[in-house]
Amino acid sequence: MVRHFLRDTDLTPAEQARVLDLAAEMKENRFGFKPLAGPQTVAVFFDKTSTRTRFSFAAGVADLGGTPMVINLGESQLGHKESISDTAKVLSRMVSAVVWRTFAQAGLEEMAENSTVPVINALSDDFHPCQILADLLTIREHRGQLAGLTLAYLGDAANNMANSYLLGGATAGMHVRLAGPAGYLPTDEVVQQAEHRAVETGGSILVTTDPAEALTGADVVITDTWVSMGQESEKEARSKLFLDYQVNAAAMARAAENAIFLHCLPAYRDFEVTSDVIDGPQSVVWDEAENRLHAQKALMAFLLAESGLAESVTTSGKVK
Repeated sequence: MVRHFLRDTDLTPAEQARVLDLAAEMKENRFGFKPLAGPQTVAVFFDKTSTRTRFSFAAGVADLGGTPMVINLGESQLGHKESISDTAKVLSRMVSAVVWRTFAQAGLEEMAENSTVPVINALSDDFHPCQILADLLTIREHRGQLAGLTLAYLGDAANNMANSYLLGGATAGMHVRLAGPAGYLPTDEVVQQAEHRAVETGGSILVTTDPAEALTGADVVITDTWVSMGQESEKEARSKLFLDYQVNAAAMARAAENAIFLHCLPAYRDFEVTSDVIDGPQSVVWDEAENRLHAQKALMAFLLAESGLAESVTTSGKVK
């Protein structure tokens, strides 16, 4: 059965750990794994602008021995002159995987339903699961583990990053706390999915409007832009609304003494995070950005192997 990665819970807790183990090995031996040798082609669609996603997937496919075919919005027939389902059927005969950074989650689901190769969500309006894999890899590097740690996310708790922190953090057995203003909190459906996964892993979920409640004693402090793509006209209003959720020195002081700070970038400095925090000794954002490359390479290798399209790779670099 072909395996896709459309949301964080598409990996079981054990599978997530396997991907992170493989990512760590790939980071140590960057060019030692070639499941896309041939070179095989991976289609990488971008309906939204991108820096880290574009470079990490293009470089990652090349590292794995393949060729990335990057297609920007309007450069193919996808979604306007040709249906998503028909495009999926065509691409399945030409490429080894499809990566798509898009708007509607439903489009990714339609692509996956009609594809015989793995489809990867490189960002949608609902989830950003590849970013969370990179974040988990970074946390594990700096804190040695994931299960039992407390992750505090402040800001717009109704966006795709918040949803993926809930699901991905719970999958890792973390205690996930989200804080945002009323009206900017995750849906009950996503919270319930995260709670269900947390029961399985020993994690927990807290959603609150009180930033202090989320921050107190946290091992990891995270924020995201208050103004996502398409919300630029709301910048002034959002900047006032979210001010109490800014990650600054006072916020970091509420967290654990050895807490680390993450941000998926790009950051609007001195809005959601102050420059002294993002440039300070607790910030690991540059490691986090690099780890997009390694986490996504491991994910692609895992999905190809689980779909029977490549040999499985162990963390020794050998095939099973």
